[in-house]
Amino acid sequence: MTGFDIFAIVLVALVILTLVAGVKTVPQGHDWTIERFGKYTRTLDPGLNLIVPYIDRVGRKINMMEQVIEIPKQEVITKDNATVTVDGVTFYQVFDAAKASYEVANLNQAIVTLTMTNIRSVMGSMDLDQVLSHRDEINERLLRVVDAAVSPWGLKVNRIEIKDIVPPADLVQAMGRQMKAEREKRADILQAEGQRQSAILKAEGQKQSQILEAEGRKEAAFRDAEARERSAEAEAKATRMVSEAIAKGDVASLNYFIADKYIKAFGQLANSPNQKVVMLPLEATSMLASLAGIGEIAKATFGESAASATATARRGAVPNAGASASVPSQG
Repeated sequence: MTGFDIFAIVLVALVILTLVAGVKTVPQGHDWTIERFGKYTRTLDPGLNLIVPYIDRVGRKINMMEQVIEIPKQEVITKDNATVTVDGVTFYQVFDAAKASYEVANLNQAIVTLTMTNIRSVMGSMDLDQVLSHRDEINERLLRVVDAAVSPWGLKVNRIEIKDIVPPADLVQAMGRQMKAEREKRADILQAEGQRQSAILKAEGQKQSQILEAEGRKEAAFRDAEARERSAEAEAKATRMVSEAIAKGDVASLNYFIADKYIKAFGQLANSPNQKVVMLPLEATSMLASLAGIGEIAKATFGESAASATATARRGAVPNAGASASVPSQG
């Protein structure tokens, strides 16, 4: 090979190396910074890019996708002097590759340190009960503070999540006893409330029963009064009719009326539950006179045959005058 051939080969190799050095392919989800003699000049976007060989070089390769950083465990003292162990995660995304490259030396370490510091600050201003029950509020406050702090670094903190909050073992036992006592208290309250409600319902039932019973007695009394009124009206009407008959000279009607009252009164005495045998002196002539009146009425109404039947019944039913009658009670 001659010297010219060697020169040509070296020249071709130099051109190839120059082209390779001047062409840069940036993968999706990343941004590359370009430095010229050590100074930042521009940022390469994803895709094919050209730079000036031997003068420009790639400075930092920044991941522009959302990333997650584990926050290590640390002990936090709450406002009421309770010590808890806390850890979490932080989700962030770079939106300015130049700031993320040149505004902070160690990006991940800076985010972790800033988040841990604010966790102690936020949770230290809260009681233990608030720390355990207001995790969403803690996450929101941390996100607001940390996001404002990392904004000059070209970052956006999307979420900060507290993973675990572990109180001391003795405190967990005390909380367990407290929870048990609280649940027993609720159970007693619910049982007492149930008994109270049951007593109220029973009282309401008795009240309604008494009201209905009183309504029934009222209705029965009303019906009884109405029946007595009807009976009194019938009695008054019968008395008036007898009076009218007497005024007209009809003595048989008076005899019938008196005999009817006499027989009803005698029947009531016989039905009395207080005695088994009733001994009464009977005036046969009075009874015969009453029955004679009945016979006259029957004769005038139904004819001679009815009067004969009435007389026959009278002879069989009435004892001799001056005798005593023993009438067995129906009871």
